[in-house]
Amino acid sequence: MTIESPQSFVVREECQKAASQNGFRRTMGEEAGWRAFGSTTAKGTIFLAATGPSGPWCLALDHHGVIQELNIPETNLPGPERARFVFDTLGALYAVLRRVYELGVCLPDAPLREFELRVAALPRATEAERLVLQRIGQDIFRDRLMDYWRGRCPLTGISDPALLRASHIIPWADCQSDAERLDVHNGLLLSALWDAAFDRALVSFDGQGRPEFSPSLSEKARFELRWESPIPLTDEHRRRLARHRERAQILS
Repeated sequence: MTIESPQSFVVREECQKAASQNGFRRTMGEEAGWRAFGSTTAKGTIFLAATGPSGPWCLALDHHGVIQELNIPETNLPGPERARFVFDTLGALYAVLRRVYELGVCLPDAPLREFELRVAALPRATEAERLVLQRIGQDIFRDRLMDYWRGRCPLTGISDPALLRASHIIPWADCQSDAERLDVHNGLLLSALWDAAFDRALVSFDGQGRPEFSPSLSEKARFELRWESPIPLTDEHRRRLARHRERAQILS
């Protein structure tokens, strides 16, 4: 497979459109047939190329966290940065680029940086002022969880925003730093009933993302807590959920 270099007009326009429509609107030049794009909101640079006007289409990424969580096969195609991928169609490329952007605004510390910028000039001397900072942080955390979990509860498939809650695995008050509070791996996007049970440690999740119910939870409640599939977890989620399960045992 040989990359078209330099890019023809059609390839250049399609790469520009694919990047722009998926959040990467900063054009950063072309080298050896790979055109680079950046974003003002998502971390990392993407590189797009093609073998010709009809594809296949190629993507290279430099963001280690995004590469890990994409979990799709890489190619040994020569090119820039840490990982490269090939797609037969533009539709397949678009789908992955959307996920690259969603992860780029979450990982690894993008929510923390957003929070620090927004509160840098705000006072924090009184309890009321500190509550304002907390609310800002919680709003950012929810927004980034909506990106990370693609706007749906991974257990139930519910996607109505009004019914979704940003659930901390390690509670906000127990976190040792703002970095921990705002880390998307310290959160699950759960529907309201599941969030209520999880927050009170009446339910937790095992290493495969399957629910574990407290003995104190009634059969009726267990029946109402319906779910479709386990939660897809990273090792960072699992590490924190181990602590949540300990809390659940203490409270049971």
